[in-house]
Amino acid sequence: MGILEFILGLVVGLLWLIYQRQRDRIKLKTLLSNLRSEEAPSSFSLESKLSIAITYQQQQIEQQVEQIEVFQRILQTAPIGYLHVDDENRLVWANSQAERLLNIPGQEGVPPRLLLELVRSYDLDELIDQTRQAERLQQADWVFYPVCSDLYARSQPQPRALRGYGMVLANRHVGVFLENRQEAVMLKQQRDRWISDVAHELKTPLTSIRLVAETLQDRLSPPLNGWAERLVNETIRLSNLVQDLLDLSQLEQRSLRQLKRSPTDLAQLLQTAWLNLEPLARKKKLRLSYNGPDNLYANVDEARMYRVFINLLDNSIKYSPVAATIAVEAQFITQADHADSTGQSTDQATSVDSQPSSPPSPSEVDSPESHIILDFIDAGEGFPSDAIEHVFDRFYRADPSRSRQSYLTLSSSNPDLSEGDRPLVSPMPHCSGSGLGLSIVQQIVTAHGGQITASNHPETHGAWLRLILPINPTH
Repeated sequence: MGILEFILGLVVGLLWLIYQRQRDRIKLKTLLSNLRSEEAPSSFSLESKLSIAITYQQQQIEQQVEQIEVFQRILQTAPIGYLHVDDENRLVWANSQAERLLNIPGQEGVPPRLLLELVRSYDLDELIDQTRQAERLQQADWVFYPVCSDLYARSQPQPRALRGYGMVLANRHVGVFLENRQEAVMLKQQRDRWISDVAHELKTPLTSIRLVAETLQDRLSPPLNGWAERLVNETIRLSNLVQDLLDLSQLEQRSLRQLKRSPTDLAQLLQTAWLNLEPLARKKKLRLSYNGPDNLYANVDEARMYRVFINLLDNSIKYSPVAATIAVEAQFITQADHADSTGQSTDQATSVDSQPSSPPSPSEVDSPESHIILDFIDAGEGFPSDAIEHVFDRFYRADPSRSRQSYLTLSSSNPDLSEGDRPLVSPMPHCSGSGLGLSIVQQIVTAHGGQITASNHPETHGAWLRLILPINPTH
């Protein structure tokens, strides 16, 4: 009886051992399939294959650690700053350049702390929050004012212009690259001051030259008065360029303080600007098509906005073909519609889908949540695709077809001149492009708290400039 029980127990034990080994093999196969490893010969046992896979994983981990160390050394020695914050906006790591830019004390071996405790920059904190919410790359520019804890220090840290690029990392962490823009800002300010000074110095002699040329034009007889006419036209063109430079400099330096806002009917102001340019449009048989409310009031600087309309209409007249139509479409939208319209791609904007609200009256321009959209559309050749992002830059011209018009010869009123002696004049001197018109428009629109975008219209294929203006800006 005892032998029988012993044999029965031995059989049960062997069966259990076989079961356990089979179960272990299944687990090993599952573990091996989950591990990325080099292919081992099929004749190897599972234990050998697993050993090879573990060795391979250890090698991969070591390589990853080496790569992380290399990336950290690169970031540490990079000429731009970099900082890493976690999902609670605590500073995890910052390179030496970021510590210098933001006056952060050394964080090596220090547990993470809230970023605002180390850097009093709400603009940086806002960039991080925007990046986390948008879940895509974000960019922001601001001026950082360092705080010095030593009030008796001989030299206090100077403000510096920064540009930040926020990118989303895993687990809602955010990485921020910081670029020191202070030198570029100072160079731009020096350039602007130099241009402004030169423009001021040129204004008086140009005025004198123009007076002399106009006097000679009246006293000279054909064909010599043709040269005086050319001199007058060129002087007018240079005077307009100098005035554009002065206006642009003033807008950049004191844009908000110079605005004299009042309730203005933009529809009527647009018609006034067109009447001023109608003689030029008549030469090319152009007509204006306005589609919008008869009255469109906004709290703007009337003189500045008139300059915007003049520049945009003049731009459309210059680049429209003969007998074409310049379209201006206006609509009034609420804040919710504005959020949809600003989310459009600038490469190909589309009309606002929502039904526009009724236009405001002069007594209703106090609402800060309403906007006016103005679309200026011509039927010219449009902007080259690689030039759209530069159309608002100073002195930028896309190509010769959208630059200064070539001079035309004098009319047959001077038949006595030979072909070689006939002077060249511009019949429309103020239409000669200086490359500053759209820059001035952008400055004025931005000063009003608005936006302007450039694209090509999908139907006319001509230039499409869209203005979005708040009816009553809050700032």
